[in-house]
Amino acid sequence: MNIMSTNDIYDVSAELEKEFGAKGTPQREAAINHAWEEYNAQILLDARKNAGLTQAELAKRIGADKGYISRVERGLTIPTVATLYKIAAAMGMTVELRPL
Repeated sequence: MNIMSTNDIYDVSAELEKEFGAKGTPQREAAINHAWEEYNAQILLDARKNAGLTQAELAKRIGADKGYISRVERGLTIPTVATLYKIAAAMGMTVELRPL
């Protein structure tokens, strides 16, 4: 995306469409899914750091290896729901499901 001066009007929707395709297209849906994966990975990374745990310590608590935690935190691996609950519990947290 091009950076415009502060006096220019900026159409975010048009830029998103240009970069990722129109809403509802497979390209746009893939971009949205990728963004959510990265967002969730960042949440887990921040939570682990806030819990004062290293990747190795968290991995040991859930019976995995450090590389697995690293891949999850980089958004390369998506944990199963069961593993997500284990990760949360190992950090002294819970997972909450609630309506939007």
